[in-house]
Amino acid sequence: MLLAFELSGEHRTLPESEVIACLESVNAGFRVHISPDGCLVIDLEDGSDRIVNILTEKLSMTHNIMRVLEIGGQDENEILDMVENCGFEPSGTYSIRVRRIKQYSTVSTERMEQEIGRIYFRKGYRADLKNPKTRFRLLLTEDKSIFGYIAASIDRGAFDLRKPHYKPFFYPGVLMPRVARALVNISKPGKYLLDPFCGTAGVLVEAGLMGIKVIGGDVQRKLLLGARMNLEHYGTDYTLMYQDACRLSLRDESVDSVVTDPPYGRSALIEAQSIEHLLEESLKEIYRVLKKGRRTVFISQRPIEAVIKLTGFRISEMHLQRVHKSLTRHIYVLEK
Repeated sequence: MLLAFELSGEHRTLPESEVIACLESVNAGFRVHISPDGCLVIDLEDGSDRIVNILTEKLSMTHNIMRVLEIGGQDENEILDMVENCGFEPSGTYSIRVRRIKQYSTVSTERMEQEIGRIYFRKGYRADLKNPKTRFRLLLTEDKSIFGYIAASIDRGAFDLRKPHYKPFFYPGVLMPRVARALVNISKPGKYLLDPFCGTAGVLVEAGLMGIKVIGGDVQRKLLLGARMNLEHYGTDYTLMYQDACRLSLRDESVDSVVTDPPYGRSALIEAQSIEHLLEESLKEIYRVLKKGRRTVFISQRPIEAVIKLTGFRISEMHLQRVHKSLTRHIYVLEK
């Protein structure tokens, strides 16, 4: 069965990586069918609603999950023939929405919605724009048209309610909730997730809301107190430690995943001799406490491939996120 993930446009590569990591985490049998810009279509072996429901609760950088009925080209007549002959009969009322991804297509979305609506009207079905039983959706990518119906939609508004300035304790320069959740998913978390530079606990809150036991550390007491306020506010299962990330008080191979965004400025040098020393020694400690075969997502403001090679990690993925003119995050997905 084909599922299409309508990805958010807030990042070029993270949304697709998040979907694939989530599928792998739940041991879903799948393969990538096509991956046009802004969309991912996978061939799922298990077509049950269980996988869709799990993913709906996990994902942050996806708008909708669609069950694909047909995939065609960009010609308008070809699209209409594809819809006419797809063989799917909606249960009850329907609605139809057409979206051009990144304006690749020149097809009029309004006219296409009307034409597809006429097809189902002639077949005897009734449209309902407010509460339809079946929500048809047509995605127009750079060279494909993907027609199907929405199986689930992600509640992205819940992440907006957890933006940093809405939390009990706020500190500037932290990850946005949707990005933090995506990085947690990409880490393929298990029972315990560690953030040794936890700051105000943005990563830990998102992981904790997924039912993960979270462990955070920091050398700034003010931030640890703020982290505790935020974690208590969201009712998470947490442990916080006042400690140096270069000397973690954890057993070898005791955590299932790590997601961390080390400080970049002067505050990073409270305990470390230099930024280079901080990155290398903290990565070595993360490698020590992480279980074999597990993942770390490590963020840096500059390339650190040479440092990573000294720690034993293998780079699985690398994503770039431009925050502003003077800051681009290098997001490394590392495997032990």
